[in-house]
Amino acid sequence: MFNDATNYAQQVDEVMLFIVISSVILLLIVTVAMIYFVIRYNKKRNPVASQISGNTKLEVFWIAIPTVLVLFMFYFGYAIFHESRVVPKGALIVKVVGRMWEWKFEYNNGKDSKELYLPSGKPVKLELTTLDVNHSFYIPAFRIKEDVVAGRENYMVVLPQKLGTYDIVCAQYCGFHHSLMHTYLHVVSNDDFMKWLGTKDSLESNNRFQEYYPVKKLLAKN
Repeated sequence: MFNDATNYAQQVDEVMLFIVISSVILLLIVTVAMIYFVIRYNKKRNPVASQISGNTKLEVFWIAIPTVLVLFMFYFGYAIFHESRVVPKGALIVKVVGRMWEWKFEYNNGKDSKELYLPSGKPVKLELTTLDVNHSFYIPAFRIKEDVVAGRENYMVVLPQKLGTYDIVCAQYCGFHHSLMHTYLHVVSNDDFMKWLGTKDSLESNNRFQEYYPVKKLLAKN
């Protein structure tokens, strides 16, 4: 948390922090009130129970405050989620193909790779599809995840802003080797990306996932 690779990730963290802080404050208020009532109205101080009439103002206040907080949470959450669904003009389009138990990335010029390469500072539309069962495309550092459902195309929009290498995993149980469905996202400069995109080599030889987790061998055994 707070190791943000994108502005989107930072906004998600801020909303999460807001929800946690609000929940802790409400928990403390309720806990303190419960302890107060237990001490104030115990049997020794009140051997005979007394009838306490309702307080309309207090009831309205107690309903209004949580309602406002929940509406704030919903608004901020939806506003951030909306960013991942709006495709900007000129966005780079990359097709993401999931299958048991690996990812493949296809670019508009016909190039494909087992690892995802994206240019920094350029919006990208990732078109998600699966060749078999349901998967879930998850980039933890970007705080973004979308289901990849069999028979239906889905998508997400990302804006990489920090150079580096990030994990990509499947967040939906998809079979025996689900835990091995892992690869990498490389965010590079625009010049480096164009150079890589123009090469014929798909760079599969540099796939560290294939080196440590030989998916093709696992698939052959099954």
